[in-house]
Amino acid sequence: MTRRDIPNLITLFRFVLIGPVLFYLWQGAVDKALWLFLLAGASDGLDGWLARHFDWRTRLGGILDPLADKALMVSTLIVMGLQGMMPWLVVGVIILRDVIILAGAIAYHWVTRELEMRPSVISKVNTLLQIMLVLVVMWNAGVSELPVLLVDGLMVLVFITTLFSGIDYVVRWTMLTIHSRKRSS
Repeated sequence: MTRRDIPNLITLFRFVLIGPVLFYLWQGAVDKALWLFLLAGASDGLDGWLARHFDWRTRLGGILDPLADKALMVSTLIVMGLQGMMPWLVVGVIILRDVIILAGAIAYHWVTRELEMRPSVISKVNTLLQIMLVLVVMWNAGVSELPVLLVDGLMVLVFITTLFSGIDYVVRWTMLTIHSRKRSS
C-alpha cells in the first residue's frame, strides 16, 4: 500500500458507512443516520481533494468513487421511501434516471468502444439538489421540523432537475453516438 491508495481507502470507508446509515434510518434514529451521511459526504470531498491535489488518481478510484456515491444515495433514498420520509414518485424518478444513465453508458460503450463520462451542468445541479434533499429530509425527520414549503419545494426542484438531467444524458449520448458512427464510417 502506498500514499496513492489513500483516496481509494477513504472511498472503501464510504462503502462501509452505507450499512450503518441504512440501519439507523430503518430503526428511526434519523439523527444518527444524518451525521453518518454527512461523514460519508465529507469523505467524498476528502478523497477527491487528495486525488486531485497530490495526483493520486487511479483507474480503480475512478470506478469506485462514483459507485460509492450512487450506492449510498440510491440505498438511502430507497430506505427513506420505505420509511415514508420520501415520496416514491421522487425516489422512482431518481432511480429511473440512474438506470437510464447506466444503460446509456453501456450502450454508448458497446457501440463506440469509448466511454468518458462528463457530467453536464444540469446533472451537477441535480446531484447537489439530491444531496441537499436527503439532508433536509433527514434533518426534518430526525433533528428539527423544517418549513413544509422548503421540503416540498426542494422535492419539486429535484424532480424537475432529475427529469431534465435524464433527458440531457439521452440527447447527449445519442448525439455522441451518431457523431462517433459518422467518424468511423
